[in-house]
Amino acid sequence: MMDFQAGAYIYINKPYRMSSFGALAHIRYLLSKRLHVKRVKMGHAGTLDPLATGVLILCTGKATKQIEQLQLHDKEYTATLQLGATTASYDKEHTVDYTYPTKHITRELIEKTLPRFVGDVMQVPPAYSACMVAGDRAYELARKGADVNLAAKPVHIDEIELTHFDAEKMQMSIRVVCGKGTYIRSLARDIGDALGTGAFLTALCRTRVGHVRLEDCLTFDEFPAWMEDQMKE
Repeated sequence: MMDFQAGAYIYINKPYRMSSFGALAHIRYLLSKRLHVKRVKMGHAGTLDPLATGVLILCTGKATKQIEQLQLHDKEYTATLQLGATTASYDKEHTVDYTYPTKHITRELIEKTLPRFVGDVMQVPPAYSACMVAGDRAYELARKGADVNLAAKPVHIDEIELTHFDAEKMQMSIRVVCGKGTYIRSLARDIGDALGTGAFLTALCRTRVGHVRLEDCLTFDEFPAWMEDQMKE
């Protein structure tokens, strides 16, 4: 029997267009209701953008003390980039603001360019991110129309693999293994710059956090039955 109030780990496949906190709140509501308590102590180990899906580790009870350690684990993502255009958020949350030429882009150019992002690199986080700026979230300031200037931060990228390139649609898909604090949206922007064009994310999925893989995760639909199973003697 799993003791959720004492401390447990729950692996969720976060739905598209839901914040990480929204996913946590939904699971906490179901769990608290089932346990007949007002509010189960819960936190998550690593935020996912609303437009991203994939591995979200939820910690309950004393397991919340492990959140900081869990966030240090390496992560794997799959992402699809649209080349030849940019958006303010570096993904589909905003509409295209600029377009760029793409006739020069080939698979060979992409394969030649990607290795420069492997290793220790400096990366500027997106203005539409949860980074703090003088006590405010960057995305809150950006949505109010303020100019948000974030400093570049060191991040580590272990692997980047080109998994697909569609020359007609000018879309490319990549698999990325990286460390804490890496923004795949910023990586998409930087890859576009390096290719002499623009780029933004059209799809993003976190497929692994440490040893936890996407196939280990529960969907919202699967969670209630799983929860009942864990409470059986």
